Amino acid sequence: MTERPESSGEPFSPPAAAPPPAGMPPAGAPPNPYSYPPGPPPGPYGNYAPPPMPYTDYYAGAPTVMRNGLGVAALITGILGLFGSCSVVFGVLLGIVAVILGLVARGRVKRGQANNGGIATAGIVLGILAIIVSIAWIVWVFQGADVPQFFDCLSKAGNDQLQTNLCTSDFEDRVANLFGQPAPGR
Repeated sequence: MTERPESSGEPFSPPAAAPPPAGMPPAGAPPNPYSYPPGPPPGPYGNYAPPPMPYTDYYAGAPTVMRNGLGVAALITGILGLFGSCSVVFGVLLGIVAVILGLVARGRVKRGQANNGGIATAGIVLGILAIIVSIAWIVWVFQGADVPQFFDCLSKAGNDQLQTNLCTSDFEDRVANLFGQPAPGR
């Protein structure tokens, strides 16, 4: 046994253990299965909140939403224009609309507002193709049906209704022969 020099001769005994923290069972006791687990240990600032983040001029803003509608519209309009190229007006107008929508959509892709550049390009190509097919259709019909001859016949007929009807009948026959169908009403 060791004695302390300033003690009166009583033997030295270690100090008693500190009591367990609140909510913890005493040492050696089984844990209570119905109690909450202890919280996280205190952080570097104790039980206080950390200091606020420093001020910056950067604001990330909301995430950008891709605006792919014009590219899809260009593609659909180009397809419709190609199917409608048998009609004189339908193919040309829809082809022009498809090209314009496709070019605007390509601009959005370059600015990062859309991600469907291939679809927009396909709309442009189909729009151009619809315009070309429509113009070729118009030229073929005008040449095959001899439209200038029809207009010459009408100008020569003047106000003579019988002559105008003959010009119209001849033109209808030429158009019907062009398409391999009998003339209407015959």
